[in-house]
Amino acid sequence: MIIDPHYPHIVLAFSYRETTIAIEQAAIDDRTIYTAWVDYATGSAVAVPKAWTRTDAIQRAKRWVDRKLY
Repeated sequence: MIIDPHYPHIVLAFSYRETTIAIEQAAIDDRTIYTAWVDYATGSAVAVPKAWTRTDAIQRAKRWVDRKLY
């Protein structure tokens, strides 16, 4: 059995308060979902594991940065 690796499909990346937020798009069970990754000075984190819209992923990632880092 060969494992099928997951390569992120980043559809949008932008700077926000000294971080970089990257939005990944994927399909699970024929539905599109979005994940938000946050890269900052000392590491990176998955701020939003699953969102149904790109706008929701962006808004929740910004709130995560505001809550966790500022």
